[in-house]
Amino acid sequence: MTAKQQSDDNIIINGREFSSRLFVGTGKFSSVQSMVGAIKASGAEIVTVALRRVDIDNPVDDIISALGGLDILILPNTSGARNADEAVRLARLARAAGCEPWIKLEVTPDPNYLLPDPIETLKAAKILVKDGFTVMPYINADPILAKRLQDAGVHTVMPLGSPIGSNQGLRTKDSIRIIIEQAEVPVVVDAGLGAASHAAQAMELGADAVLVNTAIAVSKNPAMMAHSFMLGTIAGREAFLAGIPSKRETAEASSPLTGFLRE
Repeated sequence: MTAKQQSDDNIIINGREFSSRLFVGTGKFSSVQSMVGAIKASGAEIVTVALRRVDIDNPVDDIISALGGLDILILPNTSGARNADEAVRLARLARAAGCEPWIKLEVTPDPNYLLPDPIETLKAAKILVKDGFTVMPYINADPILAKRLQDAGVHTVMPLGSPIGSNQGLRTKDSIRIIIEQAEVPVVVDAGLGAASHAAQAMELGADAVLVNTAIAVSKNPAMMAHSFMLGTIAGREAFLAGIPSKRETAEASSPLTGFLRE
């Protein structure tokens, strides 16, 4: 089974359906060819592109031209923006250059830890929603901020699992669980997922999707790693839908000891 075969379980973002619940990024790949191979192997239908890394006005930009031949939504992100004004300006530039009005909103003023600024993110989100963008904000795993952003009209919330590029997995699991419980829009776990098992864990919690970049891009075989993340995402989603049994403090035999044994 591939992600694109799960037509009965699509994720819907602002009225648009996607069959894959794995989103991927385009940074850190050793070559454009490696990036394209990984995207194809992942089955992803949403692919993020940092606006500061591409010339969106240039149709022969290596990344833009390579992505143009794929059946995907190119999701510009405002990576590198230090405040709301910079993020809004980047989003508007992308739309003016012909990108669809979808934006992954990132405001990360601290270059060392790349943690999102909650105040500036909320400020930018309100402006971009009014501007008609489909807004997908990257945030700390803060349930209160997630609620405020939903009230402002964003179309997903994207809490981090752990710091960007750290590959540490779900260090914020308890907070993400609360965000999912209170969610009125899709929850996409973004950042820090370093193995397919991390993606599965996020999906088992009830996340609607995951976004992965570094773990795929810096692996020895990006296409194979991308495929493993696709499988992990599918497995976690199916486990969540099937209903994961609750934990027990004591053992319980899986085979009954009565009814067929005779002395």
